[in-house]
Amino acid sequence: MMRIDHRHLLLSTVMPLAIGLAACTALKPGTEGAGSEAGRADEVPPAAETISFQTPAVKAYRKAGANAIYKKYPSRIYPGKIPPLVYAVVVVETHVNSDGTVKKVTFSRTPSHAPEVPPMIAQLVMDASPLPAPPTGVGAHTYIDTWLWDRSGRFQLDTLTKGQRSR
Repeated sequence: MMRIDHRHLLLSTVMPLAIGLAACTALKPGTEGAGSEAGRADEVPPAAETISFQTPAVKAYRKAGANAIYKKYPSRIYPGKIPPLVYAVVVVETHVNSDGTVKKVTFSRTPSHAPEVPPMIAQLVMDASPLPAPPTGVGAHTYIDTWLWDRSGRFQLDTLTKGQRSR
């Protein structure tokens, strides 16, 4: 029976990684090595907060925008869980001013088999304008949501979807 020496295994796999990482830090531009005072984390000026699609304020605004659309079109919202194969999935980019007024609607994903759907969505979004004003710090930006469109013309927004049936 073969016996495994765990110390040897640890040294042969982990140590090269540790040495490689240490070398990367030592060679990092603006640092003089591990013992140097230059490049210390407490001396690096803090970066300004980056606004992205995952920023809490943007995520909250996505829900506010979706709720405003749901409120505008309550009879168009697909009730319950959406069918497993929706007719169209459309990624909608709604460009809003800082007061919530919709400037334009563009698409980053459209269904080739349902070319009539994106213009209908664009009209619904434009007619729902103004959406709630984005929070302070977010300002004018592009609000993105995915529309799950049923053949009946009813829809759910991915942000507020009830999920999808298995059958």
